[in-house]
Amino acid sequence: MSKHTLIGGGTGFIGSHLSKHLAKNGYEVTVISRMPGPKRITWHELEKQGIPNSVDSVVNATGQNVLDPSRRWTPGFQQNVWNSRVNSSKTLSQAIQAAPKVKSFVNLCGVSLYPPSATKTYTEDDQGENYDYMSSLCLAWEEAARSGDTKDKPCKCSIVRTGAVVGRNGGMIQSIWLPFKLGLGGPMGAGNQIMPWIHLHDLCGLIQHLIENSESGVFNGVAPEIVSNKGFSQAFASALNRPCLFAVPEFVVHAIFGKERAALLLTGAKIQPKRTLASGYQFKYPDVKSALAEVVGK
Repeated sequence: MSKHTLIGGGTGFIGSHLSKHLAKNGYEVTVISRMPGPKRITWHELEKQGIPNSVDSVVNATGQNVLDPSRRWTPGFQQNVWNSRVNSSKTLSQAIQAAPKVKSFVNLCGVSLYPPSATKTYTEDDQGENYDYMSSLCLAWEEAARSGDTKDKPCKCSIVRTGAVVGRNGGMIQSIWLPFKLGLGGPMGAGNQIMPWIHLHDLCGLIQHLIENSESGVFNGVAPEIVSNKGFSQAFASALNRPCLFAVPEFVVHAIFGKERAALLLTGAKIQPKRTLASGYQFKYPDVKSALAEVVGK
């Protein structure tokens, strides 16, 4: 039986690795991109011609990099961040309505809708709250992903709330690799804030699992081990055989990213992947030590 997945954001850090992962597992992969090319369609072609007839699953991993330090947190950049996530989710969700062969739609979203709490541990049973820019974005993002949902539609919609994605050559690890390699790395601010995370291989494996089991609903794309930013920093330094001595002061994080973006680094919630584990997915890297050992090539 043929398996053909359409991936929005397929040229980004997550999407490009997902493309390779699915191809290795016997999938045909088509990527939605701004630029045309082999095994690609553009967003304009998607809106004009719809989803290719052979596609039976769709994944949306589209999103402007929020923590790009070269971009100032201007209203224009905020709008790009919002539109790249919300508009792409809405476009794909509604395109699926006219594509009866599509049986599974997996939309990656964020975990910022879970308010930081000293006492509460969140699961997929928690709806989340609108308390700042990032949480508002997450809620609108999920609503857009469900915009094409109807009871009589055969397609199952899965929303994966992802933590920081840990993998080589991209994402958070790429931005902190050099200072940690030089022995200058450390936690952000006090470091006591919780840092929800997931290994890139597990995120790709979870997406494949949800596609193949036609799962629907919300799934927390976070590893079972809950760690603080300081704990993660110490584990990464240890994996590189380096010290972890230099914390980045909170005012520096605010100066680089602005208050709203800095919240992604300086706050975090305790989150468990309750429904993810209940669905039968088994994490390859459930703890920080094994995940970072893989990242540094041990």
